[in-house]
Amino acid sequence: MAEKEEIEIEDDFVAEDEDDAAEAPVEVAKTNLTKRRIIDNLLEERRLQKQLNDFDFDI
Repeated sequence: MAEKEEIEIEDDFVAEDEDDAAEAPVEVAKTNLTKRRIIDNLLEERRLQKQLNDFDFDI
């Protein structure tokens, strides 16, 4: 069998900018939620506009 190479592992590894990494998913979630609300508002506006167009005002 061939000899296995020793792999050095850094035990004190710390990810750079841990604060930024933790906040990134929150910002994405807020952005997605904002986009979803905008879409929902546009769909609601379109639905209400259709109801207005279909309403018979001559009653």
